Amino acid sequence: MNPTIRIATTADFELISQLAQEIWYPTYSPILSAAQITFMLDQLYSIEGLSKAVEQGKVFYLLCEEETAVGFIAVRPITEKQVFRIESLYLLTSTQGKGYGQLLINFAAELAKAQSFPTLELNVNRQNKAYHFYLKVGFEVAYEIDIPYHGYVLNDYVMQKIL
Repeated sequence: MNPTIRIATTADFELISQLAQEIWYPTYSPILSAAQITFMLDQLYSIEGLSKAVEQGKVFYLLCEEETAVGFIAVRPITEKQVFRIESLYLLTSTQGKGYGQLLINFAAELAKAQSFPTLELNVNRQNKAYHFYLKVGFEVAYEIDIPYHGYVLNDYVMQKIL
């Protein structure tokens, strides 16, 4: 079964929102409070949150097995910094270990190269085990950042990969 990646449309927002709900709780429960997870999901992955993200220039893509979406990635070029940002990269836990994360990273890298961006960039929570995956696929920590966010603080690494 070969996975496929397709651009998401506004008609897919409900699906992306459902995927985020299924992915965030097992991913973030060990490191964030339930209240913060619920708040972040509402801010970022409600229909309204997804609409705002697209207005801000983020482009969402769905990763599908056959016709079933099992994850998504959102990217955004930042011309002034000459970086191509991966704003979101999430996979259902049942698909982890299948190479899909690498597939999505490679997909983002190809998008970046096609637009002449020399660097991929992303943020990852400093306690998220995905940090180790990003190191494995060639990202390095550029710097640590603590981002105040509606009464919460996002403790992240900003990671970059030179293409």
